[in-house]
Amino acid sequence: MTSTDSALILDRGYRRFEGRRSGTIGAMRSVTWHALRSILGLGRKARHKVFPVIVVVFAFLPAIAFLALAALIGDLLDGGLRPEYWEIVSFGFFTPFAIVLFAAFVAPEALVRDRRDGMFSLYLSTPLTRFTYLAAKFIAVIGALAILVIGPALFLLVGYTFQGQGPDGFVEWITVLGRVVAAGLAMAVVFAAVSLAASSLTDRRAIASVAVVMLIFGSFIVSVLLIETADMSRNLLAFDSLRLPFELAPRFFGADGTFPQVSTPLIYGANLGWVAASAGLIWYRYRRIAAV
Repeated sequence: MTSTDSALILDRGYRRFEGRRSGTIGAMRSVTWHALRSILGLGRKARHKVFPVIVVVFAFLPAIAFLALAALIGDLLDGGLRPEYWEIVSFGFFTPFAIVLFAAFVAPEALVRDRRDGMFSLYLSTPLTRFTYLAAKFIAVIGALAILVIGPALFLLVGYTFQGQGPDGFVEWITVLGRVVAAGLAMAVVFAAVSLAASSLTDRRAIASVAVVMLIFGSFIVSVLLIETADMSRNLLAFDSLRLPFELAPRFFGADGTFPQVSTPLIYGANLGWVAASAGLIWYRYRRIAAV
């Protein structure tokens, strides 16, 4: 015989949420932050941190080296050996190699992991829609790439300023800062779009990395064959997703870059075209993914 004198009925039902509701903006902010941490390997096992750290250090090496040289032989650097700020942001040093490595082997983590683990459907059960989810992921990848593109140039700008070798006057300093940030963000947007577009084709990270490499270097090889070998118009640079974004930095600073024959409006328009085409592919792919 059992006694029910000590039985208790506990309320196990849902309770009204008493906190502040952040809505869609809060959900996007959370997804962006966690995606950025995942891309950089933060909060994950050590093996996930190694490659991002190596790439970031690799990107900062030229800026560190030039700051050291400026402290030791500043007069010689002023004589013409010191690079322009847009050269640190753009081509000529380790930045292109670091960005391509990051775009191919690190950035795809922002999308493929959610699809592989089935998290995409769970995100859609929150205030997020497909558009806001993709926007949050896009912002995260841009932020990660901005560390590689903008970081070294800002480091160099601040270092030169403390050594008394920076821009003359506050207005010029702010102007250089604005151009560095604008050029770096523009480049990060293009590479983020291309990387995510290739990554949207699969839920396997290795395949996504191969797709990014094939897209970037495939367009580069084709443009080299047409421009350099077949001696065709240099305007075909518009189809080169590797070299085209790096032409943005010198144009933001009023320089000619590697392809002075190509007009600045074409450079801007072609980069916008790559972003638009990549965004269209990503949206097409994610519109077809069922939320189960």
